[in-house]
Amino acid sequence: MSIIDNRKAYHDYFIEEKYEAGLVLEGWEVKAIRAGRANIKEAYIIVRGEEIFILGMHITPLSSASTHIRTDPTRTRKLLLHAGEIAKLIGKVERAGFTLVPLDLHYSKGRVKAEIGLAKGKKQYDKREDEKKRDWDREKARLMRVKA
Repeated sequence: MSIIDNRKAYHDYFIEEKYEAGLVLEGWEVKAIRAGRANIKEAYIIVRGEEIFILGMHITPLSSASTHIRTDPTRTRKLLLHAGEIAKLIGKVERAGFTLVPLDLHYSKGRVKAEIGLAKGKKQYDKREDEKKRDWDREKARLMRVKA
């Protein structure tokens, strides 16, 4: 079950591979995410040493859940992946010119997970081509409905 989608990522990047990663979260963050108070549009993923972190993910704290804790809505959060997956991602990011982008947050067995994508950036003409294709598909579907 998806909590938040990052549609902007699909617009700005070609997504080559997808990975599911765990997040290191605090209790108030989990409560806020369950209430739908998270935003990953401006988030990005970096590699530091042998670890992967997500920056810029904004989680607005609930007033009732975080009364005694000093909250930081945009703190750096660690992503949890298997060592082999991390090594593979680091190699692709450093050598092949790929980047890592967050695609969505979802629940898996009651836990909050992040789907991250190994992506290559789109040029402006690629974005325009995708827009034309989407418009044509929409127009084609409309014409088929009118005929039927």
